[in-house]
Amino acid sequence: MTMTSAHDGLTRERYGRSADERADRVLKVVGAVLGVVFLGIVGWFGVSYVAGTKVSGELIKFDVASDREVAVHLEIRKDADVTGVCTLSAVAEDGGEVGRADFTFDQKRTRIDEVVTVRTAGRATTAQLVGCTAVDGS
Repeated sequence: MTMTSAHDGLTRERYGRSADERADRVLKVVGAVLGVVFLGIVGWFGVSYVAGTKVSGELIKFDVASDREVAVHLEIRKDADVTGVCTLSAVAEDGGEVGRADFTFDQKRTRIDEVVTVRTAGRATTAQLVGCTAVDGS
């Protein structure tokens, strides 16, 4: 045993842990508690957001059928007793909107796959799902 380690052992026996060691332990405990609280808050917000979303949609694919139509394949997820409305937009090459339409989904199913047609005022190059909402605040 070297002199330094013998001295450290005697000091620790006589005076206990150093202030730095106590501070390190307190910081570790506080950090762990804050980490758990943060993860709990993030989880709570995540669950409440997903639970609050009663209608969601995903644009699977689209096909520019003609200069006046775009066929859009949608997948809708909703509660079976909820009526949902999804808004689609057809956009031209220059970025301008050439068509917009709302589609209502009132089927008593939780997952709906459907192809809908958006009529356009000019040739569209893409289609976008603007969003989906529940009807009557459902």
